[in-house]
Amino acid sequence: MDTTFDLLTLALVPALSPRVAREISLRGPLAEALERPGLHPDLLGPTALEALRSGTARRKAEAELRGAGALGVRVVGRDEPDYPPWLRRIHSPPPVLWVRGTLLEAEGERAVAVVGARAATGLGLAFARTLARDLASAGMTVVSGLARGIDTLAHQGALDAHGRTVAVLGSGLDRLYPGENMALARAIEKDGAVVSEFPLGTGPWKQNFPRRNRVIAGWGRAVVVVEAGARSGALSTARAALDEGREVMAVPGHPSQPTAEGTNGLLRDGAALVRGAPDVLAELGLAPAEPERAPADEVLVALTRGVPASIDEIQARCGLALPALVARLAELELGGEVTRLPGALFVRS
Repeated sequence: MDTTFDLLTLALVPALSPRVAREISLRGPLAEALERPGLHPDLLGPTALEALRSGTARRKAEAELRGAGALGVRVVGRDEPDYPPWLRRIHSPPPVLWVRGTLLEAEGERAVAVVGARAATGLGLAFARTLARDLASAGMTVVSGLARGIDTLAHQGALDAHGRTVAVLGSGLDRLYPGENMALARAIEKDGAVVSEFPLGTGPWKQNFPRRNRVIAGWGRAVVVVEAGARSGALSTARAALDEGREVMAVPGHPSQPTAEGTNGLLRDGAALVRGAPDVLAELGLAPAEPERAPADEVLVALTRGVPASIDEIQARCGLALPALVARLAELELGGEVTRLPGALFVRS
């Protein structure tokens, strides 16, 4: 088993691809692998080999760990138990991940990516938020890229349901992009994770995003593309998903809409059609997670007739888990027993 420090050292060697890093790590502990025959400049390149053998890469890794620790960032190696198991299975998994928030050991089975255009339509944005909210309410982890447009609304939808969402960056965690999503990232970290395979200080450079997209595609079981033009980066996430044997799904759009050209093309080529969360769950053969239920009277007792209360107040009174509480309040609202007021307040009818 490779140590995280060895993997971090390899990850910090300039121009060393995850594939080559994996090949080296399979040779055993890094110090021993560097001395074995066959590790020559044709594999690494002379600059990379010198960085490893001279100790430059090791010192860089030590500094990176100190910097990450100062920022509250964890560096998680590919062999650690909480490294995403489905991501570990892709052809070129990142040697390490820089992480804010929490990783779950058995997450991939109920994780799905929701991605799409940055310059999305109002309808596309609303659909992405609703889809992500409903998937999160069904117990799914929603994975996306924190980009403007569809990605942003996918994360927000999962948070609306008090569900789990994971944001995968194309920059270092200290160079969060776009900057206006800083508050969103902090909200995601509370019950989910913001992750990157790029070291601290890495900018949001164009060449980083195809690598970022393969991580999004490999995190879980499927990728759902909500809106995408003919040249949208979301299509590279879909291609990465196909390369890794993941399900690809798409939301249909009107043929006259430029942001539907890519999604309609995916549907033409065999992607599953998505009209809502039930389609996604059915395609994956998953039933919605059974919410933890309290008897109806416990939720109703937590509400005083005519006196509005927030979700936090209701939860503190009845002790029900938030996702289950949100689902139960929705049922009571549909039944006319609870009324939702502006400001996310509820009152017993």
